[in-house]
Amino acid sequence: MKSIKMLGYCLMSVFLFTACGENKNVTVKSPDNNYTFKLNVSKDGYPKYSIEYKEKEIIAPSILGFDIEGDELDLNGLKIGKITQKSVNTSWSPVYGEKNKYSDIHKDVLIPLEGKGALFNIRVRMYNEGVAFRYEFKEDKGVTIHKELTEFSMAENAVAWASERAQSEIVKQSLSKIKGAVERPLLVELSDDLYVALGEAALVDYARMMFTAKISNPGTLVADLSSEIVKEKAFNTPWRFVMAGEKPSALLQNNGFVLNLNEPNKLEDTSWIRPGKIIRESTLTTQGGIACVDFAVKHNLQFIEFDAGWYGNEYDDASDATTITIDPKRSKGPLDLHGVIKYAKSKGIDVVLYVNRRSLEKQLDEVLPLLSSWGVTGLKYGFVNVGPQEWTTWLHDAVRKAAKYNLMVDIHDSYRPTGYSRTYPNLMTQEGIRGDEESPENALVINTLFTRMIAGAGDQTNCYFAPRVTEKMGSHVSQLAKSVCIYSPWQFLYWYDRPEGSHAGEEGAGGTQTFIQEVPELAFYDALPTVWDDTKIIDGYPGEFAIVARKSGQDWFVGGLTGKTGRELSIALDFLDKDKTYEATIYSDDQNMGTGTNVKIEKIKVTSTDNIAKKLIKQNGLAIHIQAI
Repeated sequence: MKSIKMLGYCLMSVFLFTACGENKNVTVKSPDNNYTFKLNVSKDGYPKYSIEYKEKEIIAPSILGFDIEGDELDLNGLKIGKITQKSVNTSWSPVYGEKNKYSDIHKDVLIPLEGKGALFNIRVRMYNEGVAFRYEFKEDKGVTIHKELTEFSMAENAVAWASERAQSEIVKQSLSKIKGAVERPLLVELSDDLYVALGEAALVDYARMMFTAKISNPGTLVADLSSEIVKEKAFNTPWRFVMAGEKPSALLQNNGFVLNLNEPNKLEDTSWIRPGKIIRESTLTTQGGIACVDFAVKHNLQFIEFDAGWYGNEYDDASDATTITIDPKRSKGPLDLHGVIKYAKSKGIDVVLYVNRRSLEKQLDEVLPLLSSWGVTGLKYGFVNVGPQEWTTWLHDAVRKAAKYNLMVDIHDSYRPTGYSRTYPNLMTQEGIRGDEESPENALVINTLFTRMIAGAGDQTNCYFAPRVTEKMGSHVSQLAKSVCIYSPWQFLYWYDRPEGSHAGEEGAGGTQTFIQEVPELAFYDALPTVWDDTKIIDGYPGEFAIVARKSGQDWFVGGLTGKTGRELSIALDFLDKDKTYEATIYSDDQNMGTGTNVKIEKIKVTSTDNIAKKLIKQNGLAIHIQAI
């Protein structure tokens, strides 16, 4: 066996020479001409790519290729076949989303490589929202990839908002200071008016990519795979993408780009897929379940969810998710789960169950049809393995299998999306986020918004009445605003909160000592949708502030957050329909209210020419519901 470390280099140099003659370079532009993607062969013989945005270089010449193991390969005689290019100008409507329609406008260039040693082709897609490329291995022969050598070279003094794990803190730091592998998407500030995001799309049966710093070339990041890749047949790698914009908000506004890089919906019938709001039932009792159902009916929620412990200790490999066996460390019971499901159905409420990966890995094919037969409509996959090719493949197979039984899925813990919800929209949401379970300050939530949320929906595990809201996380209106800012088709609005009629003050999974209070501002949650007809990322900067507006029907919902410092949030309402009058219900934090939550509620009439301005202290929020009159 021989390690062909520069195989990618050899193949690419053949392409460049054949395609462009003595110049040995090729240039592709986006439909709007803002992005330019170049491939060239440098003086040292290595092929490299670079990307410009509005004539500014955002990715300096960077290496492409792989460290591949295989038989002796003859790299002589390689040639380029017929290069095909097509332009796409279309749109598509998702089952649900941040918008009700996405444009898909791009140029697609496929470069076929021919010859004994040509293992893969290169495909490049140029969008107005960004640039994407992937490697397409074309031969039905086994291949083992030790490493991917793809580089992303930027200025050494550029700064990034990096996290070492999907649920760790997101820290602003110089690219040259990055130690170890960091998560994607990665937001990088090249200058005051130029930002880029690096990421991965359509990861289905390949190893997860992260980024590591190239010590010998400060400012250069290298693709870091979580395992070797072993394939027996022809395959495509996931897309590697680069987005750019003058503000972080511009990148987030264009996050439908990631969905466009995935295959269209493969489910013929999606009528059973139901977005909605959820309350977590943490007491694991019949009484608690009934109380949650009644609360859901009263407050326009669509689901209740029973979390870990309903089938035993989730960390015990002997626990059986085909039985209802309460973990005594979490609850004294009793739990008539079948009775609660039946009661919930009679009230139009669906039930979601948590199942730890230990049971899923050994019982998946038994658990899915059984829980579906119970009337369960969704599962939360917990503590799943992520990263290596083996577990990436297993997890997406588990999503597809769930669809066979009309089961929706929420993947918790470290899984980060790359757009698979477009292809299998029963994948409703996922964590991969440092949510309210970790009591993040607003500054971290704003970091999350402008980094992690480029990838897709995130389950923030909101809570409203838990003491941590004011002790650590900021304010109650911040919680209202988060539900608008952090997109998730399934919104857990009451993660630690228990309704009247439930148990309080007993052991349970993080429950509060008191019950949910019937405070006036819950009207905001009651009216809140979880999926949208349109979305406007109005403004913001990581760690400092954010303003997001989302439309459903004729209503608009606006969320604003402040981070470590206070500021005046000024919101131009030019997204409203002209020649219409609206009523805006404004929720703001006011310590002078003298109430338990200190939420001030105002109603004013507004039009598209108006501006709403509020001066907020640090760690505060602003939530607005705008209705046409």
